[in-house]
Amino acid sequence: MEIEAALRDQVGKAIGRPVSQAPIKKLKGDASNRSYYRVGTAPESWVVMVMPLDASKKSEEASKGEPPKELPFVNVHRYLEKLGIRVPRILRFDEPAGMMVLEDLSDITFEAALDGGKNNQALYTRAVDLLARMRAQAERLPDPDCLAFTRAFDEDLYDWELHHFREWGLEVWSGKKPTDTERAELDRTFRDIAKQLAAAPRGFTHRDYQSRNIMMKDGELVVIDFQDALQGPRQYDLVALLRDSYVELDRGFVDTMLDRYIATFAEVTGERIEPKSFKAFFDLLTIQRKLKDAGRFEFINRVKGNPGFLVSIPASLRYVRDAFKLRPELSELRKLIAKYVPEVG
Repeated sequence: MEIEAALRDQVGKAIGRPVSQAPIKKLKGDASNRSYYRVGTAPESWVVMVMPLDASKKSEEASKGEPPKELPFVNVHRYLEKLGIRVPRILRFDEPAGMMVLEDLSDITFEAALDGGKNNQALYTRAVDLLARMRAQAERLPDPDCLAFTRAFDEDLYDWELHHFREWGLEVWSGKKPTDTERAELDRTFRDIAKQLAAAPRGFTHRDYQSRNIMMKDGELVVIDFQDALQGPRQYDLVALLRDSYVELDRGFVDTMLDRYIATFAEVTGERIEPKSFKAFFDLLTIQRKLKDAGRFEFINRVKGNPGFLVSIPASLRYVRDAFKLRPELSELRKLIAKYVPEVG
C-alpha cells in the first residue's frame, strides 16, 4: 500500500489535484529494471515509471565511458521533442524518488495495431516514413548535449554483442562450447564483421525501433524506449523494425519498405541512396543484430529470470538464416554456428 500512496502522490503533484481514490494497475514489464504503473482509468489516467534508486544511469547493455549525469530518458526525450518527434509527455520527474509521471499512451502498441496483417502496408509505411524523417532531421541538427551524440556503435560494441550471442545463444543455449580452433574462427570472423559495420557513416539511431516501442494514440505514432539511443548506421533502426523478433515479415515486403525509406529520405534530403549496397549492408546488420537478440533473450531468461522472450528466439534465428543466404561469403561462419545452433543452417 505504501507504493500505491506514493504513486497517487506523484500524480497528484503532477496534475495539481489529489487522486486519492484512483485505481492502480501494474503494467506488463519489459526486459529493463524499470516498472510501470497506470494510475486512474482512461481518459483520466497516467503512467508512472518507477526506477530503482540504486540504478546506474548507464545503459544495461555494453557501453563505454562514465554513467551520464542526466537520466538518458530525459536527455534524449528533450532532443526528440526538438526534432518534432512525438514522444510521451513528461508531467513530472521526481529524481530523488526515482519516479516519473508520463501521459498514458494506452495499451495499443504498433504490434497490436497491425490487426492480423490487415493494416501492415499503411502502418509500416508510416513507421518507415517517420524513421526516415527522424534520421534526416537528426543528421541536419546534431546536438552534442544529447547523449546519443556521445556514444556509438563502434567496433568494440558490435564485437561485444556478437560474443554476447556466442556466450548465451550458442554456448549456454546448446550446452556445448566450441573447440579452441572454432573459438579462434569465431573471434576472427566476429571482429571482421564488427570492423565492416563500424566503418559505415553514423548518425542518430534509436537502437530498438520495433513494434513494441511505437505506441498508437489518437492516430499518432508515439516513439518510446529511446533512452539507449546512440550513433549508428542508417540501416540499424530499419533492421529493428523490419526484422522485428515479434512480427515476422516476408522479404518482398521488407524490400518494399526499404525502397520506401530510400525514397522518403531522398525526398527530404535530396540525397540518393544506392539500393543494392544499402540492402546488402542491411543483411549484414541483420546477422549481427539478430544473433545478439537471440543471445540476449536467453540472457534475460537465465540471469533476470524472465522467460517471456524465449518465444522470440526462433524468429530471430530464422532472420539470421535468411540473411546468411544473402551473404554467401559468410558461409563458413554459418556452418560453424549451425553446428551448435541448427536453426541458422
